[in-house]
Amino acid sequence: MRTAARLAMGLCLWAGIAGSAQALGPFQVYELALRNDPEFLGAIQERDAGQESRAIGRAGLLPKLSYNYNKGRNNSQATYMNDRGNSHEDRNYNSYGSTLTVQQPLLDYEAYANYRKGVAQALFADETFRSKSQELLVRVLTHYTQALFAQDQIDNARARKNAYEQQFRQNQHLFRQGEGTRTDILEAESRYELATAEEIQARDEQDATLRELGALMGVAAVNIDELTPLSGNFTSLALEPASFSAWHALALERNPLLASQREAMEVARYEVERNRAGHLPKLNAYASVRKMESESGNTYNQRYDTNTIGIEISLPLYAGGGVTASVRQASSNLARVEYELEGKTRETLIELRRQFNACQSGVSKLRAYHKALISAEALVVSTRQSILGGERVNLDALNAEQQLYSTRRDLAQARYDYLLAWTKLHFYAGTLGEQDLARVDEAFVPRGVPRGGAR
Repeated sequence: MRTAARLAMGLCLWAGIAGSAQALGPFQVYELALRNDPEFLGAIQERDAGQESRAIGRAGLLPKLSYNYNKGRNNSQATYMNDRGNSHEDRNYNSYGSTLTVQQPLLDYEAYANYRKGVAQALFADETFRSKSQELLVRVLTHYTQALFAQDQIDNARARKNAYEQQFRQNQHLFRQGEGTRTDILEAESRYELATAEEIQARDEQDATLRELGALMGVAAVNIDELTPLSGNFTSLALEPASFSAWHALALERNPLLASQREAMEVARYEVERNRAGHLPKLNAYASVRKMESESGNTYNQRYDTNTIGIEISLPLYAGGGVTASVRQASSNLARVEYELEGKTRETLIELRRQFNACQSGVSKLRAYHKALISAEALVVSTRQSILGGERVNLDALNAEQQLYSTRRDLAQARYDYLLAWTKLHFYAGTLGEQDLARVDEAFVPRGVPRGGAR
């Protein structure tokens, strides 16, 4: 029922957006994913379950109240021994007992360790959820840009097909007039078929990506026309702070994956303490109110009302070596978690550096690809003119066209890679939030709407 309700809500929201004829930007997709992505919804339940660990651990330090009641029918025979022999007495009677007991731990290191372990488990759940929340932002933008890049590939392939088709017809015309060669015709036809195959592959990739994006949003699939494309004027986003050392410090302090791993280490540390408490005494205060009547043969036809208050101490002496073995086992698990934290820290910092470098070099790459695109467009025009003047041949034109479309593809890929690198840099630093996605969202402009590029 819950799943059906969430699906209906997501469909209603989707219908409202579609009905308003507004294109979906990354931020709108993210808002839908918050309501419909199964992985994120499962992360919410995982966090809520982890939060209960704090209450479970605290319960061991609080008073425990219990009540016990019993009532029964007894048929027994009492035998008395005397000088004249044994005599018997049959007893048929009712008995009952009622006990209300309250206990309060005074000295219980195991309960204290359990409480601290529960606190660490709750914090671990919080940090894990924060990590998965940021991962959702990255997944949304990844699928979103993949779908747009696939569309760029499709448009690029179509443009290449049109150019090669025109070249093919021109070569056929020249061949009929005896000015061209069959090789020129075959070369143009080969390039055309290759572009067709690339268009088919791009369509398949786009279909899969749109379905992945739809799964995040709670719908079967998304139409590419409903997605807001990246502005043609986009260049870069501001990188703050500008130094890697600052990003390095942020990651060590705020990365949720590292923070959750540190809490996992706390969980393992207090598990060691909990097992070590098997050697320590426990001291409890207790009070009870007890009423009983004919509860045993010794209290036949007697009623007792007893109020008791006191302390209870227990001291473990020997448990077959199980406590010591449990401590060793927990200590080994703690060492394992410490190594895992070290490994995760190294991986995170390596990825942080990779994304930081990608952001810095990405600006230069985008600038270079823009210049290369201008040069490639000019090369196509000049090559066509040179062919008319007899200075170039048909293969030169095809190569110039190929270079133009390859540059367009590389530029599109570099733009999306830069956006993802900027987003992942914030993710690995642990600072990625909705405000960052909103900044990225500004770089996407509905078709036909002019907007300046982000700087």
